[in-house]
Amino acid sequence: MRLLIVEDNARLAALTAEGLARRGLACDVARSLDEADAAIAAARYDALILDLGLPDGDGVAWLAARRREGESAPALILTARGSLEERVAGLDAGADDYVTKPAEIDEIAARIRALLRRPGPRANSLLENGPLRFDTASRKASVEGRALDLGRREGDLLEILMRQAGTVVRRSAIEDALYSFAEPVTPNAVEAIVSRLRRRLDQAGAGGMLHTIRGLGYMLRASD
Repeated sequence: MRLLIVEDNARLAALTAEGLARRGLACDVARSLDEADAAIAAARYDALILDLGLPDGDGVAWLAARRREGESAPALILTARGSLEERVAGLDAGADDYVTKPAEIDEIAARIRALLRRPGPRANSLLENGPLRFDTASRKASVEGRALDLGRREGDLLEILMRQAGTVVRRSAIEDALYSFAEPVTPNAVEAIVSRLRRRLDQAGAGGMLHTIRGLGYMLRASD
């Protein structure tokens, strides 16, 4: 999962990003609304965390404009503004949740997970393909009931491939989904994660499901 944190307080943004990263969520940080627009133009985000008092405008007006333009990623407003009128305005502008600062990182992470379980493109938390099952809420995978021991990135890769099972997922799209802009990515990083996931699948009896499409990317498909 990849999030965009729109927050002008550098220390708070860094602490939030680090805390969410430890909980399995890759995060980019935008310090202004202009930076947020540029980030959204460059990458696809699973959710947004939005402050309201940004140096180049108001987050409520920005979110309302993004919603009119078709932005559908769930948005959690995280702000010091806590009056009833401000909460109502934020939710009416298109926010999916509203949290006042200060907030514990565990609560923020739990609220993000809850947003991602809501009806919409990611509504189905249980993904199935042939003998393979993956619960996106618990992050647990299994092959014919036998648990798969997956690292965070392997689980994220499995989710990406299972959501697009039977179609080729380009390597660049996988890299964008797995890593934030701030994370160093070695040239063979995606290949290494694919190799680990393939080995886990092979060991669990699901060999032959993960295919490399040379020059394009990867595809998950149940064996014939």
